[in-house]
Amino acid sequence: MASLKFNNVYIKDSFTVAGPLESEGQIGKFDIMMEDYYYKEKTFIDAEIRMQKVVIDNLLYRNKAAGTIDLLLGGDLSNQLTITNFSAKHFAIPFLGVYSACASFAESLIIASEFIESGNIKNAIAITSSHNLNAERQFRFPIEYGAPRAKTTTFTATGAVGTLLTQEKNKIKVESATLGNVLDYDQKDATHMGAVMTPAAVEVLMKHLEDLKRDVSYYDVILTGDLGKIGTKIFREFLNQNYGIKIKNHMDAGCEIFLPSQEVYSGSSGPVTLPLVLFNKVLKNTKFKKILFIATGSLHSKDTTNQKKSIPSIAHAVSLEVLS
Repeated sequence: MASLKFNNVYIKDSFTVAGPLESEGQIGKFDIMMEDYYYKEKTFIDAEIRMQKVVIDNLLYRNKAAGTIDLLLGGDLSNQLTITNFSAKHFAIPFLGVYSACASFAESLIIASEFIESGNIKNAIAITSSHNLNAERQFRFPIEYGAPRAKTTTFTATGAVGTLLTQEKNKIKVESATLGNVLDYDQKDATHMGAVMTPAAVEVLMKHLEDLKRDVSYYDVILTGDLGKIGTKIFREFLNQNYGIKIKNHMDAGCEIFLPSQEVYSGSSGPVTLPLVLFNKVLKNTKFKKILFIATGSLHSKDTTNQKKSIPSIAHAVSLEVLS
């Protein structure tokens, strides 16, 4: 049951909030662009909570005609899903919190799609977010610490993304999905998550192609989550050396948000990275009709890293079709 097919699941709407550095990057335009990291709040945690609330409020306001939202799903990087729990309490919507690190958005979307496909619900919202100054102090070092960074390090993106999924036919169809396994290749460097997550990305891609009897050329674009610049090179070399696949239609979201001049090392990371690129770049490109996105997650905590444990990883794949 690694792969699932969907016949009646569609993306009706999406809404994005992006941080100040992200708004100055390659994409440049989002629904809302924050002026600073505080977002008119007193703490960074409150700022991230507000980001999620703004996204959900806008989705609800713009889709009043859709009727009742039956389910809210989502997750973030903060301890015990702090951000999503605190934003969900403001909405009288049944809630499921999920955690797959930077693959949380894909997990939320897959679960929502299965609920809708089964006919048990009609509408759902999937939400995720990350905030650089919340995540960095949890998984690496507080910015104020001034610790030098390795070139392999990625930079957590700031933003929030939500999408409304429905059984009502729309332009973007959720066509299929493949659930990934937790893998552990004995990588222990939390500053090189591209290397940690690459095996999971490769495995779920190959499983997806095998289950659905496709090859990489079936898709107009294959979007990985946040492998970053160095992780992207490893991903392509891994496919070439182990499967003889020279992938030409690949894009990594971690390489698509920031400009080289912004000095963010290996690129962007965080659960918001992939959906920011998916909704604000990939789905706006009319050349892309068949899209496979592979969200990748590094499943470590500050405690396991400090105890020198290896870092497991996960990846989930979702196939979208843009209908004419």
